[in-house]
This record gives sequence, structure tokens and C-alpha cells, in this order.
Amino acid sequence: MKNRHILTSKIIAGAFILLSATSFAQTVPAANAQTANVQDSKAIRPFHVNIPEAALTDLRQRILATRWAEKETVTDRSQGAQLEKIQALVKYWGNGYDWRKAEAKLNALPQFITNIDGLDIHFIHVRSKNPKALPIIITHGWPGSIFEMLKIIAPLTNPEAYGGRAEDAFDVVIPSMPGYGFSGKPTTTGWNADHIARAWDVLMKRLGYKTYVSQGGDWGSVVADKMAAQKPAGLLGIHVNMPATVPPDIAKLLASGSPAPAGLSAKERAAYESLNNLYTRGGGYAGIMVTRPQTIGYSLSDSPVGLASWYYDKFADWTYSGGDPEKSLTKDEMLDDISLYWLTNTATSGAQLYWENNANNFNAVDISIPAAITVFPGEIYQAPKTWAEKSYHNLIYFHEVNKGGHFAQWEEPQLFAEELRAAFKSLR
Repeated sequence: MKNRHILTSKIIAGAFILLSATSFAQTVPAANAQTANVQDSKAIRPFHVNIPEAALTDLRQRILATRWAEKETVTDRSQGAQLEKIQALVKYWGNGYDWRKAEAKLNALPQFITNIDGLDIHFIHVRSKNPKALPIIITHGWPGSIFEMLKIIAPLTNPEAYGGRAEDAFDVVIPSMPGYGFSGKPTTTGWNADHIARAWDVLMKRLGYKTYVSQGGDWGSVVADKMAAQKPAGLLGIHVNMPATVPPDIAKLLASGSPAPAGLSAKERAAYESLNNLYTRGGGYAGIMVTRPQTIGYSLSDSPVGLASWYYDKFADWTYSGGDPEKSLTKDEMLDDISLYWLTNTATSGAQLYWENNANNFNAVDISIPAAITVFPGEIYQAPKTWAEKSYHNLIYFHEVNKGGHFAQWEEPQLFAEELRAAFKSLR
């Protein structure tokens, strides 16, 4: 049983890892006749969301035809998403939820598509009225999307209306990761976090920004860390809300399923226990996607209830809500995100990013450019400053706040905007 536990822990730990960097090169035209096509591929094209009504009708019909699983045999969430909760969410999805309102939120913002390294990348780009605004690229995670970020756009671009100063303004760029939302779906392997990080630098420079900062949570934190490690010209610094800080000796103990070692501070011990809980009891979803994204993808692409429950389970785990995500997010907000995955059929392509893994995403990075961290109480683990300082060697900002979880931008947009203003103040 011990060996089985160790193997399980290693598989789950491996679910938070990334493939080594693949080569990234812009296509060079072989002849002048190809130049026009290359220039077209770099074009920035306006984008407008308009999901066909037939797709919405099909979704409602599938919901009505659901064959439900039996009720869980426990009174808590230990077996996963609870039947009563999912039935309530899905009933509203089929009878009360209005995707057109979500669509209108997106279409009220400047959206674009551009092709980078052969793949179409969708992004929101909102410029501040302040000509000295600091450009920032913000990357979402899984099972999130660009919907996570919508409520922080106004506080960042127009800080004076949200308790900030004019000089706090940002120009905001929010891309959909490859295989997510309205971005293209990779048809070959290699679109890992290293690749995405390089693509984001191309995007920011294509938008005309010579200097900028990067921010992310979940996969977005991994992408921001990769950008910091790559040190592209013009990247001034990063902010992450899921930092990679676990020291090598601690990581080995976690991978083996060992108890917390002696000598840890209270915050270090709490971080250890949180990660141990994830690896041994809360990471099954990632273990599946890192090994068999295609297999689970058939279910997620065919069953609205399967998709909703797969994501709702993480909303319950990772919001600062005590397992009741409706305390942090409305049903409409969760369904905006879930519907985006359903209507773009990106559950499988989103899961494939996990397959591109081979090194634990929580383990300590080695970053020397300016970095900032905000620790939220509902995050998967609360990174101790003692660990953070060993990973982010130029830590310009570290702050523990008292509310918000893994989806901090979504849950606490005002607080999150205030954190970014403070985090990047010294880099302006």
C-alpha cells in the first residue's frame, strides 16, 4: 500500500508539470512572392462573438436529455461535485441562463485575432486614456478563461474611478491561451508554457509595446514564470498569484508522500499540508488530464453535465468559499465560463495542456527579474515568504491578503486591481 501511495503521489505531482521548451521561430519567407502572406499572418484582425442560435438550442436539448448519476453516498464533498448542487446549476443553465448576455460582455470590449507561429490567438486589448499607462499582459488558467479577467479591466485602465490615481493606469491585454476559448486549437504537440510565453512576447511587441509587465494565476502563473526565465527584451517584471516556491528538499518529501519534516515554520508547515492534500486527495482531475486528456475529452465534449461538474468541482475546491462557490461567484459567472468551453468545444484542447507536462509547477523556480507575489487565503497553497525569496531572487513585492482564492481576479476584482497597482509601482 505504501508503494501504491508513493506512485499515486508521483502521478498527481506530475500533473502540475510542463514539457521542456520547444523551439520557437518565426517563419522566414523563402522568396519575395511569399512576403505578402507573411505580412497578412501578422495582421491584427477585429473579432466579434456570435454563437449560432442552433448551438444554444442543441445545448438546451442535451441538458434536458441528461441521464443523471445516483446521489453520492456521503454527506460532504469527498466524492466530488454533489448531485443536488449540480442539478440546481444545470437546471438554471437549461432554463434561465442567457448566453447572449455573456456574449454582449465580450463584444462590448475591443477583441482581436492575430496569428502567431501558425496559430490564431484571440485577445482583448483595452487601452487606458492615460498615454503613460503601463502595458500588462494577463493570462488566465484552467478551468478559467478570459471571463475571469473582465471585472479587473476597468479598475486597471481607469484607476481614478476605482480609488486609484491616474498614474496607476494600465493598458490591458488579455489573450485566450492556445486551445482555449476563441484561440486556435493546436494540431501538433509543443504548445506548452514555454511556447506560450514566447508567443506572448511576440504579441506585446506586435501591439507596439517596447516595455510591459506580465501577470498570471494558475497556468497564467506558469506562463509568467516562463516569460521571466526567458527574459525577453522589454519585460520589466511579473506578478503571480500562484507562485512556484517549493524548495527541492521539500518537493522530494511531498513526491514520496512523507509527513512534513521537523523544523518548518507554521506557514511552511501549512503550505506543506495543503500541497500534500492536493497531491494525495485533490489532484485526480490533473492526473487524468496529464495522462489521458483525449479519453476524458470525449465525455467533456459530449455531455454538458459532465463538463459542468468537472469544472464546478474545481470552483468549489479553489474559491474562497468553504466549498460553496456560489458564495464567491454567481451561477451566471460560472456558466459564462462553462458555456465558453462548451460552445467553442475546447474542453479537450484545454486539457491537452496538462499532457504537455514533465516538471512540477509548484516547485521552486529560479527567476532574477523583478517579481511580485500576492498570496490569497483560498489559493491551493499559501506560499511562505521564506520560500518565495529563494525562488524569486528580486522579489519587489510580497503581500498576504485576507480574502480571495485561486480565481482572485474573478472573486475580488477591486482588491486584485489594488494589488497590481502596488506590485508594479516601482517599475513605472
